[in-house]
This record gives sequence, structure tokens and C-alpha cells, in this order.
Amino acid sequence: MNPAPSLELLRDRLDQLIARVSSACASHGLPPDRVAILAVSKTFEADAVTQAWRLGLRHFGENYVQEAVAKRAAVEAALEAMGEDCSIARPTWHLIGPLQSNKTQTVADHFDWVHSVDRLKIAQRLAEQRAERLDPLQVCLQINLSGEDSKSGASPDEAIELALDVAAVAEATGRIRLRGLMTIPEPSEDAQLIRARFQALRALKRAINAELYRSMDLVEPMALDVLSMGMSSDLEQAIAASDPEGVTWIRVGSALFGARTPPA
Repeated sequence: MNPAPSLELLRDRLDQLIARVSSACASHGLPPDRVAILAVSKTFEADAVTQAWRLGLRHFGENYVQEAVAKRAAVEAALEAMGEDCSIARPTWHLIGPLQSNKTQTVADHFDWVHSVDRLKIAQRLAEQRAERLDPLQVCLQINLSGEDSKSGASPDEAIELALDVAAVAEATGRIRLRGLMTIPEPSEDAQLIRARFQALRALKRAINAELYRSMDLVEPMALDVLSMGMSSDLEQAIAASDPEGVTWIRVGSALFGARTPPA
């Protein structure tokens, strides 16, 4: 596991990140509250989450299911030991990595959001396994806009049908809620290419919402309102492609916690 940065260093990095987000929002006429920071804490010790929570961050992204489950327990124990009241603003846990069928029960039990649903079977299993005592699991569909074989995600051509099917599961069970779309563009130094990928995701979100209204007569709360896109290196491009119709989650790891050593 990677060690947590000091509270002072983390505070400085968070201030710099907020300044980047505010500047990008101002440049593109987007209200700052339309962009939310998802602190990607994967591979970092639980202390990193605890420190970030103390600085006001509430949403944390994890790629590895078992690591996240252990980290969640450690964070909650640490905050309780510190006398922090998490009853109102507890950490919210997002799975942002690929999800296999054999991990859906654990995810349904321990996560609040899943950004990486890429097939109907996964959504069905999550809905079946989500306990009634828990709030509905918030779900985003991962879209592979660049068509890379090495990357998870449904193709853009499959996205509307998948969204309709997942929305039907959500409506029938009440245990998941379809919230939006997620993408990870291919690595590139071409800022215009990256921005075009994000613009394509925004257009796909609008197309899906139009089809949801037409085909299912859904009310406003059922419409997609989230775009999960943009990371430390390209958050300006993501904000440039955002719209005021919902929230854009920017998934930020290295800009907050520093460079990481990948797990073995």
C-alpha cells in the first residue's frame, strides 16, 4: 500500500485542485457546483482517506474490491476513534474499476456507487443482491469510446439498449438507480481528442435520456444526471465538455495523494 501524504501536503494539493476546477468552470460558464471531486484512494492506506475526510472530501473511489472493503472498515474505525461524527457526512464509496460477476455480492453490500457496469448481467446481479436495508446502489454505465480491446466498457452502439435494459431493472427492483455514464479515454497528449471523447459521452447521455423518455415514459428523477469523466491529467477537458444538466464527477488520485506504486 502507498503511504498517506501529510495533512498539510494534502491540504495544499486540495487547494490547488479546487483552484483548477474553479478556473476551468469559469472559463466555460459552468457553475462550480456542477463538478464534484471523487478522491481516488486506490492503493493508498486508510489514513489517506481519513485525512481527506478531515479536509471535507466525502467521496472516495476504489478499483479493487477486497482492498476497498478492508479500507472502509479501517477508515470508519479510525474516524470513530477520533470522535468524528460520521452519521451525516460519512465517507461514500465508489467502485470505479472493472467488476466481475463473482464480486457483485461484496460490491452490493459495501459500496454506494458503481461506475463500471458494462453489461446487463452485472446490473441484474447487483439489484438482486442489494439488501433492502440499504439505499439503492447508484450505477453508471462504462462506455468504451475509444474502442480499445484492453479496456472494459460497452460500445457506444450498445449504450442505448443497455441503458434501457438497466433502467428497466432499476424500475422493477428499486434496488439500483441508473445515474449516468463513465468513460476513460485512451492515453493521449492531444487535448482536442480527449475533449472530443468527453463531448461524445455528453451527447450519448442526452441521446439515452431522450430514448428513456420516449420508450419508458420516465419521470425526471429517473433520467441520467451524471457524467463520470476526467482525471488528474485531463480534468480541464472534461469540464470543458460538461453541461449544466447534471453533475460531472472528476476522478482525481495523483493530484491529491501523489504518485502511486501499483500493487503487485
